[in-house]
Amino acid sequence: MRIQIITVGTYGSVAPYTGLGHRLLAEGHRVELVTHARYTESAGCCGLATRALAGDPFEQLLAAHARSGRSPASPRRLYDMGHASRNAAAGLVDGIIDAVDDKADVLLLSTLAAPIGAVVAAYHRIPSAGVFLQPEEPTAAFPPCVMGHRPESRVNRALGRAVTRGFDTLYGAANRRLHARLGLPRCSTAQLRRRRNGSLWPVWHGFSPAVVPRPPDWRPGLYVTGYWWPHACPEWTPPPEVTDFLEAGPAPVFIGFGSMMPRAAEELGDIVLRALRRAGLRGVVQSGRAGLSVAADDVITVGGMPHAWLFPRMAAVVHHAGAGTTGAGLRAGVPAVPVPVLTDQPWWASRLVRLGVSPGVLPHARLSAERLAAALRRVTGDPGYRLRATDLAARIGCEDGSGQVARAIAARLG
Repeated sequence: MRIQIITVGTYGSVAPYTGLGHRLLAEGHRVELVTHARYTESAGCCGLATRALAGDPFEQLLAAHARSGRSPASPRRLYDMGHASRNAAAGLVDGIIDAVDDKADVLLLSTLAAPIGAVVAAYHRIPSAGVFLQPEEPTAAFPPCVMGHRPESRVNRALGRAVTRGFDTLYGAANRRLHARLGLPRCSTAQLRRRRNGSLWPVWHGFSPAVVPRPPDWRPGLYVTGYWWPHACPEWTPPPEVTDFLEAGPAPVFIGFGSMMPRAAEELGDIVLRALRRAGLRGVVQSGRAGLSVAADDVITVGGMPHAWLFPRMAAVVHHAGAGTTGAGLRAGVPAVPVPVLTDQPWWASRLVRLGVSPGVLPHARLSAERLAAALRRVTGDPGYRLRATDLAARIGCEDGSGQVARAIAARLG
């Protein structure tokens, strides 16, 4: 079968689909990963075909958040973020329409691509399904994934419905442009969602049931498969300076924020170095989008590196709690200090605390050298966090998330 996987957002929203794509390739399918041009070179490894989406509308969204910094949730900030989110959604329409192969046998769509991609798929009469990294469906079991922890309650389901309505509203302009471009009768995003739910549109979720069990009140057609790990290129080798640093002393802690920019690079670097000094720990700092750089004898700064190789060599990991990075830390069996920045990150951060592999959430707005040092001393000084992380990693390691998706596709469409 010809399969297109369409995903948009940051690199953390792309990497898991490289693993899913390679598993589908191994099953004999022709697979193409469609994403932003900035990621196609790194994603297109070892035979996985890629296609670039025109533009990257999420640059505006990330820039809007960076401008807001640590300012409170003022009406102006909320307006700017909402405006940037609506523009980002609208900016996807032409790219997804032009990228879809009308000869494809199935389209697999990420959370942010689904509201547009499902309409384009139906227009071409191509079967489609969701491949989500976050739980989107409202449930009483937990709050929507843009919030922190709340105990199980019917209120969670009501909150989930409210968040879903807000999400659909953000796609309003995109949906109008989409229907006009395809020459389709107007249909609201809420109506389209009801159609997908009513048809039991399948959605496979790429996280572990040991981390987020499938809620019993979800509708049929929603599955939790296990993680889809990023593809590991067999030709990759670690830089000698990194292996030398790791061998020169005790296990360091990893500190990186991926595509997030929680502070200006110089300020963030100063916080990180002072925290490591206070905690008496060595560090591996990843530069990421923020351009973070720390220079010291007991700290090394690295660029992009496979988390599957790096994280198991760490004493703990400090990160922004994106879905992919959270999963990588759990897979490695290392405890975490989550520093969430936006969207689903506070939700994943609180999940790490509930799993017992983190001492607490440190929101980016409260990040300081003193608070980070205290969290590092606690997470590395209490062996219970490592023991619980190791136990969870063993359970996650028995799962085959990508294989579940591959078998389901073969059963449905083979």
